[in-house]
Formats: sequence, C-alpha cells, structure tokens
Amino acid sequence: MSTTAATPLRNEVSLGLFLMVLSVLISPIIDIFAKLAVTAVPATEITFVRLLFQMTVLGPICLMRGSLTDVTWRKMGLHAARGLLMAITMISFVTPLAVMEVADAIAIFFVEPIILTILGSIFLKETIGWRRYTACGVGFLGSLLVIQPSLQEVGLIALLPVVAAASLALFFLLTRMVAQKEDPWSMQFYAGLWGALFAGLLLVVGGKAGITMLTPVMPDVKHTLFIAGAAVAATIAGVLGVYAYRSAPASTLAPLQYLEIVSATILGWWVFGHLPDAVKWLGIAIIIASGLYVIWRERKINKTATIPTVSTPI
Repeated sequence: MSTTAATPLRNEVSLGLFLMVLSVLISPIIDIFAKLAVTAVPATEITFVRLLFQMTVLGPICLMRGSLTDVTWRKMGLHAARGLLMAITMISFVTPLAVMEVADAIAIFFVEPIILTILGSIFLKETIGWRRYTACGVGFLGSLLVIQPSLQEVGLIALLPVVAAASLALFFLLTRMVAQKEDPWSMQFYAGLWGALFAGLLLVVGGKAGITMLTPVMPDVKHTLFIAGAAVAATIAGVLGVYAYRSAPASTLAPLQYLEIVSATILGWWVFGHLPDAVKWLGIAIIIASGLYVIWRERKINKTATIPTVSTPI
C-alpha cells in the first residue's frame, strides 16, 4: 500500500481511538448519575427518561439527515429487538447500583466480551478454540471473586450486572446484522424509541400492579438533574462510540473499553469514597486479563480482515 493511501487510514484509526477513549471516559459518569438517582427513582423510570431523551435529541438530527426513511419491516424488527435488549441492559445494570458500588458493578458487567465470544460460537457459528474457551472460563472465575463478596453484602441483586452483560452481548450480535448499512444516528434513535416504549410499558403495567420497583414516582429537582445528567452523558457516549467503531476496527478499539473500570473506580472514590478491596481488585484484574486475551486471540485469528467492523455501544 502506498504512503498516501495508508496515511488517511491511519488518521481514521487514530480518530477512532480518540473517540473511543472519550466515550469510555464519559460512560462512568452515566453510572455515577444513575447511582445518585436510583436511591429515589426506580431504575426502569431512569431508563425510560434516558432513552426518551436520546430519542428526542436524535430525532430532529435524523430527520435533517434523511436517515429515517430507509426502513423495512425486517429492519424495524431488528431495531425493536435492539431497543428491548438495551432497556433490559440498562434496567439490569442500574437497579443494583442502589446497593452496589459503581466499580464493582462495572467489573462484573465486563464479562460481556466473554459472553459475546460464547454466543458468537453458538449463533454465528464462529470457530472458538480451546484457548479462548479457557480464557472465558478464567474470566468467569474472576467475576466470581467480585460477585461473591457482593452477594454476601447485598444478596442476589449482585447477579443483575451479569444479566446486563448477557443482554448487551445479544444486543451486539443484532447490531452486527444492521450496522454496516445503517446510519449511526438512526440506529441510536430507533434503539431509544423502542427501548423507551418497552420501559414505558413496564412502568404502566408495574404501576397498575403496584410493583414498587416498576411504579413511577415524581422526582424532586435534585434527582431530576441526576437523571438528566445520566441521559445527556449516555447520548454523548453512545454517539461517540458509534463513530469510533466506524473509524477503526472493533478489535483495535475493544481493549480501550477496560479503561472504563479505571475511570469508574476513580469517580466512585471521588464521589462516594469507595475503593474495591484486595479480593475484588484480584477479580477485576483477572476479568481484564481474560477479556484482553480473548480480544487478542480474535484479532490474531482475523488479522487478514481489512474492513473495519462496526458495533454500537450504549
């Protein structure tokens, strides 16, 4: 490849790396605001407002770009499924933040690349060797080191970040089916639209059934600002992430996601004065090492690929 051809490609990858770093540094801010809000507002309501805000902000942009017209029933079905999975991911992750520290929840949540590897072998028939399966097993053991003390401290709610990780992995599988030919803004819009519809339906049903965790409440000014902060940060991080994945290969960007654990730990210490104990640090280190190994193996196996893949983070 000539120098003139290689330079723009390198510039694109550098831009993708920069946008991804911004995205993962902003992402823990979402969780900090959500933790502050969930003490008084149900996680489902926080999710509904976040996704409604995302849809409202991105709607006019998509209309100006003319990216909402190219829709088929199949595409809309995939968008609806992605929206449902996004809502499940958010509710499952935000709910335990009422009693768990942000860094602990994120550490458990980061078994997602491991779950995605396993699901890819099942549903996409991807060939997974014994090394990656071993790394997945070791990663799960690492997650247990974080989960076990959390289970003792807060109970079964500590398992919800695993549910969030599994639903996000499914979200990514569906995203692979639509991302290459879809506008990033419209993908985020439809995910917000359908996710808000599902979360809103849960609030209606939960309110009528008298289910406390699904019954909407009227937040005070302080908690309204917390929810708004989470919504704004989520929208910004989501759009930055989409453009990052359009500029650089997923295998190049994926390791940067683990910066989120570092920034979440720093923010959690700054806002709540909490740091993980030695056992949890060991579990976090094992999860990160296993995830990075899985990513490295996937990159090595697919190193002949030249077209960047696209994924859509939340």
